[in-house]
Amino acid sequence: MKLYFIKTAAYIIVALILAACEEKKFHISGNITNAKDSVLYLENMSLDGPVKTDSVKLGEDGAFSFNGAKPEAPEFYRLRINTQIINISIDSTETVTIKARYPEMALQYTVEGSKNCLKIKELTLRQMSLQQKLDEIVRNPEIGVTATEDSVRKLVDAYKQDIARNYIFKEPMKAYSYFALFQTLGNVFIFDTRITSDDVRVFGAVATSWDTYYPNTLRGQNLHNITIEGMKNRRILQSRNGGIDPAKINTTNIIDIVLPDNHGAMRRLTDFHGKVIFLDFHLFSSENSTERIMMLRELYNKYHDGGLEIFQVGLDEDEHFWKQQTAALPWICVRATSENANDIIIKYNVQKLPTFFLIDRNNILYKRDVQMKDFEAELRSLL
Repeated sequence: MKLYFIKTAAYIIVALILAACEEKKFHISGNITNAKDSVLYLENMSLDGPVKTDSVKLGEDGAFSFNGAKPEAPEFYRLRINTQIINISIDSTETVTIKARYPEMALQYTVEGSKNCLKIKELTLRQMSLQQKLDEIVRNPEIGVTATEDSVRKLVDAYKQDIARNYIFKEPMKAYSYFALFQTLGNVFIFDTRITSDDVRVFGAVATSWDTYYPNTLRGQNLHNITIEGMKNRRILQSRNGGIDPAKINTTNIIDIVLPDNHGAMRRLTDFHGKVIFLDFHLFSSENSTERIMMLRELYNKYHDGGLEIFQVGLDEDEHFWKQQTAALPWICVRATSENANDIIIKYNVQKLPTFFLIDRNNILYKRDVQMKDFEAELRSLL
């Protein structure tokens, strides 16, 4: 009898331990149909980028189930098949159920068990809608460059105000508010503390809440650092703007770019008045860079004597690599650093690389790449 009680007690203890361990896990499960034999990945969206946590090869019914340790603070994951992604946040030990159909899973899915995940779905769909509207404007050949940039700016500003008011400021401590801060258009952050003081306040609201609700967490510290850095940058800019020499203000309708070239000399975009400028935003570390540079060499050799100048803005992080790649190029090569790259690509609405613009001899933006069906014919018309 004594042995029986000992065994029973042992079983109860083991069961309690297993139950306690189970209670400290979150669960993500559901079905993604029409994806038989596809691999579904669960990836943790860490501060250093996506990290594969688990994966499963889907069967006929598309059923899946993932578990993970309870996070100390809201954590972010995504379900991915190829390029189709569903973003998820995990606060504690909730069970989140996702149902979708491949290959439309990123756009059409249902989620249960998490208010944050529902809000993240809303934000994702709204960002996709904004991106689609911007693409339609940018690709419209009937709209001039100035009108395009104005329309883009108004749409993005309206989106930011709406998201800040109805999501972030409403519940800044929530995971979906954190998610909203880091939405992008192409490779550009929608909210950027280096651009406006309003964006600093938006980040500050979430950072303050995370300092209160989730102290000493990596994400909270990251928010805090971004906000402080943004405040510092805004003070520097305000100080500089207070001493602007009116004689140096550019009165053309293009946004000036002033950056050091690959020989260390400062180059100003507006210094080439009288030339037709091919303004190019390029990443030399990209896969097709060599092929494109060869194309630009042919273009330069063909039209340079007729008045064409190439002003190429490199966006590579590695300065030494960029200098090596541009050492033998005959045109103007400048590089945007991490401190000023976002400011420039936001102002020019660069959503993919490479992207280029044509600027006429009067320093007036003519068209961007997607607005030209026959690029060389339009270039010759300006020359």
